Amino acid sequence: MDEKHLQRDIAWKRHRTLFAPQSKSRFLEYDGELIKWEPCGALNSKPLECSSIDVPIDHFDLKNSGDKTFTIPLIRLRGRSATQNLILNPGGPGGGGFDLIYRLGEQLNTIVGEGFHLLSFDPRGVNSSTPLASCYPDGKTRQELSRVRFHDVVVNSPELYAWTQNFVRACSDTMGEYAKYINTPQTAADMNSILNALGQKDMAYWGFSYGTLLGQTYSGLFPERSKRVVIDGVVDQFEWYEGLYEAEALVDTDAVLDGFFDECIKAGVDNCSLASLATTTEELRDTVLSYMRTLREQPISVYVNNTFYGVLDYDKVWYNGVFPALNKPVLWTSLAEILYNLMQGNATDAFFAYRNENSWQHEASEFVTLNDGVTGPDHWPQDRQSLLDRIVPLVNQSLFGASLNKMYYMRQQWTVPRTHPYVPRKGVKTAHPLLILTTTYDPVCPLMSARSANLAFDGSQIVEIKGYGHCSPVVTSVCATKYLREFLYEGKLPETYTQCEVDSPYFARITESSSGFAQKRFEDPEEERIHLAQLELARKWSQLWLI
Repeated sequence: MDEKHLQRDIAWKRHRTLFAPQSKSRFLEYDGELIKWEPCGALNSKPLECSSIDVPIDHFDLKNSGDKTFTIPLIRLRGRSATQNLILNPGGPGGGGFDLIYRLGEQLNTIVGEGFHLLSFDPRGVNSSTPLASCYPDGKTRQELSRVRFHDVVVNSPELYAWTQNFVRACSDTMGEYAKYINTPQTAADMNSILNALGQKDMAYWGFSYGTLLGQTYSGLFPERSKRVVIDGVVDQFEWYEGLYEAEALVDTDAVLDGFFDECIKAGVDNCSLASLATTTEELRDTVLSYMRTLREQPISVYVNNTFYGVLDYDKVWYNGVFPALNKPVLWTSLAEILYNLMQGNATDAFFAYRNENSWQHEASEFVTLNDGVTGPDHWPQDRQSLLDRIVPLVNQSLFGASLNKMYYMRQQWTVPRTHPYVPRKGVKTAHPLLILTTTYDPVCPLMSARSANLAFDGSQIVEIKGYGHCSPVVTSVCATKYLREFLYEGKLPETYTQCEVDSPYFARITESSSGFAQKRFEDPEEERIHLAQLELARKWSQLWLI
């Protein structure tokens, strides 16, 4: 068995194991569709069904494909009165659709309503798609070779520069001919293949984070089919493809951190433990940052027993704890509690929570990001010191700037040729204008990126949720859901730039609510149902690593 078919066999077995039917398998077929489905479970008594399609490796020049394909797994949660499919992408790049539907499908179904089947997929190179985007032959090798220190921009530079040379070679060698076709425009074209297999002419789509880049790319390439496109937590496609996305991504990150401190002070000691350390936002910020500087110089030894111990350092707390929590405010109460205990001398909770860095078992994120954007000697100085001189000002723009340090070295040394034809442009006229959802303060996809998308697509409109966090599911706003539903079902957009309030406070004792947010009461039963689904969605969303 060749490597590709071996990978496909392993991925399909994993898919069948995770989403195995409850009874003997039977194929499901529907009028107008060209694919067969298999039952693969249920959510709240609603059936889940799974399938897959093969797509050419190069949609834009089929002679390059030959007999080579990517296999794209599909999963669908059926709506009771649905006549069309809403395609969802959770973000990344590298996030998988199976996790999205299986874990969050019930709440998303409540929010969207029964008029759409919710369909998602593992994009080419991701999770159960085959071949899997990888720079390592197996998981053990990844664990041994993938780790490199990079958060200390100057001190780690020589090691990171040397490590990256091996990494980019391994990526190219591992993926071979497939490497250069793992990019966003090809994935956008894959979505046309999905639509064609479904017998659905028009695209209905809701994409989060990186999924907004995929949605914008699709709408730019196939505007005539873009009938109901929602982008939520927006990436600036112009910076992503032609500029330096990393320089813009963290524009509002420090403002979200300030929001964390400000909301904590407003919530008071009863709801935010850190509020006992200061009386003003500025004082609390200075106190916490001062402690973090001390932690950088003096890591803490944590010993639980002879099988569980280690060192808690600045990087673990700042980049594994604080930074991810800025994306998901439902975590703010627990973050404040952990930081308070840490600053009082109890490091055990922080060590348990932040000792491990989240990671995927593939390198789809690197392949897509680097294949999409500007890389190599035409765009980056090739010696280490010149690169470092360029990086330092970029990193210093945010307290979290070093989180992106590794990607600069990868951009410098990436050897896979850029093959996609997509160039973003302004004034694109789609079959129907786009709906753009954003928070006011997004730590990785700032409001300015939503405004950029607004200029790129004629007639599009922004609904801004006046709050903090990355993408609308991380907060509760019945107002935003009403606009989403009106758009999906009626094509209705607000006449002007519109703002919605957040329904729940950012800090509440965990005992008050299973979600970490306090519940608000609504007189309207449907609004109450949506709100409860949003609370649960925010809680579950916080457990997924979706960027």
